[in-house]
Amino acid sequence: MPLANGRRADVVAVDRRGGIVLVEVKSSLADYRADSKWTTYLDYTDRFYFAVAADFPVAVLPADTGLIIADAYEAAILRPAPERQIAAPRRKAMLLAFARLAAGRLSGLVDPP
Repeated sequence: MPLANGRRADVVAVDRRGGIVLVEVKSSLADYRADSKWTTYLDYTDRFYFAVAADFPVAVLPADTGLIIADAYEAAILRPAPERQIAAPRRKAMLLAFARLAAGRLSGLVDPP
């Protein structure tokens, strides 16, 4: 999902309270080390997670982020992400952008071009 700062989030979700959750997927340690932009996502989320494979060296990930271990079939939250509060105007903009993106994708499935 594109963010207002020009970045693209790997996974965005909205929880039952309207909280914004972002997940950054890392395929390898090299992928993580090459990526310094993940901190720019924090202004757009109430909870931030890294999602990695079971063999990823999780000790290198920041302790103040959530941790999801995943494979092609399932995922488990190993460490819940700390709560942050994004500003109300940004929350509204994120929820509207999320809704538009979801509606567009659903429309494409129901009535393909």
